[in-house]
Amino acid sequence: MTYNVLILGASYGSLLGTKLAMAGHNVTLVCRSKTAELINAEGTEVRVKFKGEDEHRSIFSDDVSGKVRALTPQGVVVQDYDMVGLAMQEPQYAHHTLRTILIRIAEEKIPCLSIMNMPPLTFLKRIEGLDTSKLGASYTDPTVWDRFDPDFMTLCSPDPQAFRPPEEKANVLHVGLPTNFKASEFGDFKANKILYKLEEDIASTRLDGNDVPVKLRVYKSIFVPLAKWSMLLTGNYRCITREQPRSIRDAVHNDLKKSQEIYQFVDEVAQRLGADPTDRVPFDKYVKASENLVKPSSAARAVSAGAPFIERVDVLVKLIAEDLGLSNRDINETVEIVDEKLSSNIPILG
Repeated sequence: MTYNVLILGASYGSLLGTKLAMAGHNVTLVCRSKTAELINAEGTEVRVKFKGEDEHRSIFSDDVSGKVRALTPQGVVVQDYDMVGLAMQEPQYAHHTLRTILIRIAEEKIPCLSIMNMPPLTFLKRIEGLDTSKLGASYTDPTVWDRFDPDFMTLCSPDPQAFRPPEEKANVLHVGLPTNFKASEFGDFKANKILYKLEEDIASTRLDGNDVPVKLRVYKSIFVPLAKWSMLLTGNYRCITREQPRSIRDAVHNDLKKSQEIYQFVDEVAQRLGADPTDRVPFDKYVKASENLVKPSSAARAVSAGAPFIERVDVLVKLIAEDLGLSNRDINETVEIVDEKLSSNIPILG
């Protein structure tokens, strides 16, 4: 069966969109008007390195079996879709045009697969014993998620690392680390049927007889995507310094002992919530992978470029830890530094 998937966000979202389209499904990317015009005229290009090959291959949306198109938020009819992918940064959903789409999606109970680093507040409501009413300060606007049914919201860890090359057009995405998307099951049976079908179809996709990197893996545990939190707090957010941003590799490797302490602390937070130790990614494996992450994180690049808002997984983890009676000095310092940098990016009103 062919599914129609709506993906909010055409940058990182084009990676998941390309994988779905290669598997024969139809994808609509929601983005700005200029980007939509470009994609509809020229398609998308995702560059990814296959196993055993030295150079990246370009996968063009015009060459795959499924259809890829782009729309602005105003052009979306949500009833046309079987599933929604949330691939924008969390602060973007506070914009009224996107909030309107989210309201319609929630009312129609269309299953939502989030590939944001910041989990939708609705997803966190599925964690038994977690008081989500105390977590609003980590969101740009927590009320965005009020209308969603938790059974129709799940989280997918955005482990693949990808970026738009600054010298290229907005329809090009370069995959630097072609790892897998790791999704938790939905709470709804019919939504899971769709999710597992997408997983199966992506897994069976071949290009010129070769296995294609970046799979969608589905897990019964709702805690598997939370393994990304340790990586984010150890690497991504620590790319943000009081001076210039540094690479993820440098953030991790400059002081491996401190990095391990942060990593293990966040793992402990997840396990206190109910995660199994087997849900985690071993620290040594992360350290090895981070050797290839030679650019600052997207959060660090955004702050450096003057963004007044970014996703605040650092604050989220800090608040959850405090509610569990836990605290970590280095994470507190990271939150303080990010707060300072974001505050300095807010224009002073005269």
